[in-house]
Formats: sequence, C-alpha cells, structure tokens
Amino acid sequence: MRKQNRIPIRYVLLTAACFAIASIGMYGMLALPSNPPQSSGADQTEKHESGAAATEEFKNKFNGAVGKYRLNGLSITRLNMKDSSEQETGAFEYVFNDKLRLVGKLNSDQKVQEVRLYGTGDISEPTGGIFLTAIATLILTTNNEYTYNDAQNVIQDIGILDRNVSQNEFDGATVRNGFEYRFSIQDDVSIFGITTVE
Repeated sequence: MRKQNRIPIRYVLLTAACFAIASIGMYGMLALPSNPPQSSGADQTEKHESGAAATEEFKNKFNGAVGKYRLNGLSITRLNMKDSSEQETGAFEYVFNDKLRLVGKLNSDQKVQEVRLYGTGDISEPTGGIFLTAIATLILTTNNEYTYNDAQNVIQDIGILDRNVSQNEFDGATVRNGFEYRFSIQDDVSIFGITTVE
C-alpha cells in the first residue's frame, strides 16, 4: 500500500492567514508618510521654551547677585511672561513694590535684549535706596565678571550721583562690554535701562 504525502488543511489556513497579515502590514507602511509634517505649533512651543530658559537664566543671575552682595528685598520669585506676537518676541515683568518694577524684552532669538527699571517717587530727591541697589544688581547681572565696585563705577559714569544734576532734565548713558546703560527721567518716572549694543 502506498502512503500519500498530504499537507494538513490547518497548515494551509495558517500560511494564508500569515500572508494576509503581512500584506496588510506592508500596505500600511507604504501608505503612511515616513516624516509627518511639523506643525507651526511646534515652533511656537520651541520658542516659548527657549524664552522661558532665557528668563530663568536672567532670574538666576539676578538672584545670584542679590545673594552674593546681600542686597535684601530684591529677590525675584517669578517673572511674569507676556507674549508679543506681532514682533515674534516676548516680554517679562516683575513688580518689586508699588514704586519699583522691572520690565524686560526678548529678541527674535529668545534672548534677553533689554531690561528696564521703573521707579516712581519724588524726583526732586536724589536717587537712592532700593532703586540704586536694583540698578547695581542689574549691572552685575549683565556682567558676570563685575564686582559691586565695578557696578558703582558704571553708575558714576552715567552721572546719577553728580550733585549738580537737575533731576527733571537728566539723561545720562555709558557703554561698556557691548551694553548701553542709560538713566533718564520722563514724566516724573525714573528709568534705568540696559540694552545690548549690536
């Protein structure tokens, strides 16, 4: 008697099922694009993250100067971020008290480009106290290698400490290490600003 070599039907069904699954998988791989297009939302998220990193670094440097020289009452807890979409830049603000606030601006690369201190009060009185201390702290924040004496020298160069200065008309500036330091009085508000010089 002769034996026939027959393949059991279950092996045929399993082979057909595997072939069908493999075909569906191959079709799916070909149909899907390998690199989905990036949405503009990803760019915005990236910009926001780099802006947040820049402001966090600024805050840490400022607080580092406050701690190093024990400039009590000036620590920044959290900078308030403000978007400026038409210029593709950002801005931040911190209010120390009802007479002193700090405002900063980021450039298109999301780096700090400008910071300003706004002080209100009696402009007929000499500039002093916490406002002068905040000015010195900002100068130290922009120049890692500066000491407190260097910051005082910048303040002296601007002319804020001159006795014969008319506070109502004052506008003085100096440039050092790629930064312009300017102090002026506009509409009874004292303004100290640091701007990067291109």
